[in-house]
Amino acid sequence: MSARRFGLIVIGDELLSGKRRDKHFPKLVELLGARGLELEWVRFISDDAALIEQTLRETLAGGDIVFSCGGIGATPDDRTRACAAAALGVPLERHPDGVAELEARFGGPVTPDQRLRLVEFPQGAAIIPNPVNRVPGFSIREHYFVPGFPNMAWPMMEWVLDHHYAHLHAPGSRTEQAISVDGARESDVIPLMERFVSAHPDLKLSCLPSTEPQGYRLELGLRGPTEAVTPGMEELRAEVERLGFPWTPVEIVPEQ
Repeated sequence: MSARRFGLIVIGDELLSGKRRDKHFPKLVELLGARGLELEWVRFISDDAALIEQTLRETLAGGDIVFSCGGIGATPDDRTRACAAAALGVPLERHPDGVAELEARFGGPVTPDQRLRLVEFPQGAAIIPNPVNRVPGFSIREHYFVPGFPNMAWPMMEWVLDHHYAHLHAPGSRTEQAISVDGARESDVIPLMERFVSAHPDLKLSCLPSTEPQGYRLELGLRGPTEAVTPGMEELRAEVERLGFPWTPVEIVPEQ
């Protein structure tokens, strides 16, 4: 898999208040996973302008490929476009390709001016086509800004991945396997896990404990390059057996 890291910013007071539930995080995980890529981080932030600008200053300095969902409309609470410009230290300007998209959408010159605010992007930005209503998003410095509406954001994110990052695609190159270990607590497997992590730095080892009526149980999972996960899991199962704990395979089902 490519060493490039992908991140996600989701913007909106309505998400943090619980009025609406985010759907972008699991969808981007799905889109990346289908291409052999992974999401490394996600941030949920409010519509506060200072916070948006601060967040973008940090992510622009980090060198990651970043998707940002929400806040690019024309109402006063849509602050992402202006905050991105401020974080970059450039002015907003009306994008000619964006204007052309709006003219195609509305069948001629665009009025009133409020509609034209939709295509005022940071200087130097490029547009991201919107297949739903032709009101584009924008990109700059490997940051990709799309609407908060899932029916628009998701095909736009998919377009970005296929248009700009096809060279990173490696479908099937990563996989995940897991086992359920009955009767074990975290403390029982910590030495095992420490040895395993040291010996297999290319694999991600996880431990999910649970307490059930019938006793303690752990789920041990491995994620990483497909060719390394299967032999790694064989080794992990053997180590669990040496500790005297029974195990059963776990079917990996993505959350909906």
